[in-house]
Amino acid sequence: MLRKVIVLFVAMMMLIVTGCGGDKKETAPQKQGQLQALTIGLMPDVDSIPFIIAQEKGFFKEEGLTVTLKPFKSAMERDSALQSGNLDGAVSDMLAETFAKAGGFDTKITSLTTGSYKMVAGKNETAASIQELKGKDVAISKNTIIDYVTDRIATEGGLSANAINKVVIPQIPARLEMLQNGKIAAATLPEPMATVAIKNGAKLINSSDKLGINPGVMLFTTKAVTEKEKELQAMYRAYNKAIDYLAKEPMENYIDLVIEKAGFPKDVKGTLVLPNYKKAMAPEQKDVDDVVNWLFTRQLIQSKYTYSDLVDNRFIRQ
Repeated sequence: MLRKVIVLFVAMMMLIVTGCGGDKKETAPQKQGQLQALTIGLMPDVDSIPFIIAQEKGFFKEEGLTVTLKPFKSAMERDSALQSGNLDGAVSDMLAETFAKAGGFDTKITSLTTGSYKMVAGKNETAASIQELKGKDVAISKNTIIDYVTDRIATEGGLSANAINKVVIPQIPARLEMLQNGKIAAATLPEPMATVAIKNGAKLINSSDKLGINPGVMLFTTKAVTEKEKELQAMYRAYNKAIDYLAKEPMENYIDLVIEKAGFPKDVKGTLVLPNYKKAMAPEQKDVDDVVNWLFTRQLIQSKYTYSDLVDNRFIRQ
């Protein structure tokens, strides 16, 4: 009799242990379903503002996502961090994506960003048009979106790309400082640095807005695109929440926060005009083709890449 009791007791204990084991298995998928963190590089321009808002207003957190935002002052520093594996993605441009592809570093454009790039002449410069800047020093960052916009402005104004003397100043704050100190005749700057220059007396020559071009994009490494699909989808949901916030919230309610987090000059307060931010969308094929053709014509790339070579829009489909 005692033996039967012992056997029954052991059998009951096994059932209890098995039941506990079943509970653990049920919680395992929840742990596996937790989102991985993302690290994103930002530039000191208005393209980065929606990411700052999404971070500071808790929209990433609402989506169960942890995001680290890292600021950079030049495209070269940003691209180096991306290629060394220190970033999952970055606010970037179509040129950077094409160069990465040509260099064997696999990244993908996942969406457009909303930016604005302006060529401005210094306050003491007599030139008021691109034609009057012929032969004069214009500060740029070489082989970047700034270089591309500068060429487009020159062409639109009836000049060849080499009709102006391009001075390479990679860091955006240094470019602004040299313009304001009269060291160069003009500079092509992203917003809000262009707004600061104009506030301090610089004259607008032309802009990407007037030309109807927008080569600014989000780039992510192929590793991130492959291994963090849910994370990117969550990121874009938070991004779109930030766009809704920016559309309805008065700027005075967040401008101090943006100035602090983006590293903008305090001069932008009261003068900055933000672009008409749009929710995440894929770039137009024509815009991608125009950039590829510009790079190919200048012999900066050896092959003409297709839209599908450079763009993966599956994370932003509604």
